[in-house]
Amino acid sequence: MDDKRYLLSLIREGEHQQQDFKYRVSDACKLAKTVSAFANTDGGRLLIGVRDDGHLSGVRSEEEIYMMHQAAYKYCRPEPSIKFDTYHAEGHTIVIATVPPSVKRPVCAQNEEGRMRAYIRIKDENIVASPVHLALWRASQKPQGGVISYDDDIRRLLDVMQGQHTLNQIVRLSKLPRRKVIAVLACLIRFGTVRWEYTTQQFLFALQ
Repeated sequence: MDDKRYLLSLIREGEHQQQDFKYRVSDACKLAKTVSAFANTDGGRLLIGVRDDGHLSGVRSEEEIYMMHQAAYKYCRPEPSIKFDTYHAEGHTIVIATVPPSVKRPVCAQNEEGRMRAYIRIKDENIVASPVHLALWRASQKPQGGVISYDDDIRRLLDVMQGQHTLNQIVRLSKLPRRKVIAVLACLIRFGTVRWEYTTQQFLFALQ
């Protein structure tokens, strides 16, 4: 398959959880958010030099290529694994940046204010990871896997989780310290007792 046919086959998929189009690279911080989101979720690829409507525009300068590398290696911590491949079609140069899922999560990206934030990929959006995601990743790195004992605090938390609730609602209803709720939710998600979903621009948690 030549470059054009390959690129068009990818473009037909549209933007989704593991694919994003970038018309041009004008801001390394914005690109770093997508790198972080892919690395923290299921991996993915950025088609750089492709408009949102799927038309080829191409990478216009060496400066854009330099900014791509900056996004991956200067604005993300820890440094993610990323592979750049160059393709040529219709007189345009298209760069595909492939980001595998990271084994060292969270991969954080520097935002416009200079603060490091972790992102996850949901459908075709890059979303700031919740404190529960951060705790879940931390627990997964521990040798004991974040094991917790079934105690009164956990029983109280489970008792209030009828239906879907935000983190703040669970804290308020359970009257437990916020840090305790975050840690417990992370472990319960890890063990399959609690599930979460992102809807109406917020994370909701519920019993399985």
